[in-house]
Amino acid sequence: MNKSAPIGVFDSGIGGLTVVKELREIMPKEDIIYFGDTARTPYGSRSPAQIIEFMHQILRFFAAQHVKMAVVACNTMTALGLDIAKKKYPFLVVGVNTGIRSALKVSHTKNIGVIATQATIASGKHGKVAKTIDPEATVYPQACPKFVPLIEGEKLIGPEIQEAAVEYLISLKEVRVDALILGCTHYPFINGLITDILGSEVALINPARETAEDARNLLVKHQLLADEGVGTTRFCFSADIDRAKRLAQHLFEQKLPDFELVNLQDYK
Repeated sequence: MNKSAPIGVFDSGIGGLTVVKELREIMPKEDIIYFGDTARTPYGSRSPAQIIEFMHQILRFFAAQHVKMAVVACNTMTALGLDIAKKKYPFLVVGVNTGIRSALKVSHTKNIGVIATQATIASGKHGKVAKTIDPEATVYPQACPKFVPLIEGEKLIGPEIQEAAVEYLISLKEVRVDALILGCTHYPFINGLITDILGSEVALINPARETAEDARNLLVKHQLLADEGVGTTRFCFSADIDRAKRLAQHLFEQKLPDFELVNLQDYK
């Protein structure tokens, strides 16, 4: 591997772009390849075996691009397949940070809410990490299966997303969490709606920043941080590239390049 090799970032859809945004800010010299599996999103309701197989297909695509690192910008794949990926591939692999440390730093009550996909919640990873850091912490997990399909479907406002948010968040409001971890990279797209329901006194923890910092620290450790040039970004998706681009523009201020359609079947 060499310093000029790109970083691969991937997710089940457009959510991982929140991680790309943070990576671009803290590592502006890095070339980034993003892959969103928009043809098969959402992943959260699929079986673990199927999710892991999808992950391997994407990582084979990145292997063909000769990346120096892959960032698993999907909590579901991080929870189910990160350890497997680290052992199998010749490049560095980083998963989504849980955000637990950041949540505990801002929480006064140690009542931490976590919203995520069904698969991530079922893994129990946030609760396990919280107990290792602070045994007195209480984690309140809430699966939100409707969020990703609605966000991917560009329904960021309106009655459908509003009703789903009330359904999922009302129980967390009742137990008075004072920090909420956005345990899916899609959820920052609806920050405003979440705050409207829970109140501004509840801190929203977006682990995308910590994930980007984890990636940078690992590159520094292995002496692979790019030290010259201006970084570029390739945006690759398995379907619906026009829709993906419209959603991406909600995150990025600058005009984005053309998005690429990638068939994972070409990388077996």
